[in-house]
Amino acid sequence: MRKIILSTIVLVALSSCKKESHKTDDNAATTDTVAVSENAEPASAVSLKELTTQQASDFLKTKNDTLYVTNFFATWCGPCVREIPHFKEKITELKGKPVKITFVSVDNKDVWNTEVPRFVDEQGIRENTLLLDGKVLDANFFKSNFTKWDGGAIPFTFMRKGDKTDEYLGMITPELLNSKIESFLK
Repeated sequence: MRKIILSTIVLVALSSCKKESHKTDDNAATTDTVAVSENAEPASAVSLKELTTQQASDFLKTKNDTLYVTNFFATWCGPCVREIPHFKEKITELKGKPVKITFVSVDNKDVWNTEVPRFVDEQGIRENTLLLDGKVLDANFFKSNFTKWDGGAIPFTFMRKGDKTDEYLGMITPELLNSKIESFLK
């Protein structure tokens, strides 16, 4: 009896994975798709935007009534991975409020088309992620943008609203993240 049930489940699963039709860009023809490459990007996915160091500096210096929370991370950084869910909770919680949470990957450019897209998709942060080549960041970049961070370690979180800023080096706890954000939103 178990074999019959298991066989039925397998057949149902396989039949649900049958070929699907999709339209081409010009809507002129349809083709059957059997498998998708493991590295293929979903058609609806947002492209990851690359920043130069100047563009990153300009972004960090944005001054208005919006709270900008910028988290610098890398795919290989364990503490970075552990704190991402805290930021995702805040994105959901603060939706519709003048708060913009952005993740900046400082992974080397050679993994921007492989490891980084896979990672941000797994984490569910693609729409909030920018790319900044960690190899091109120098002492001048850090001195001109931060008072505490010299680039020696990540994760690093930078917050700005108007002229008020806050910097936090290391893995941020949910409680500390909440406290820091609340201090800006008062």
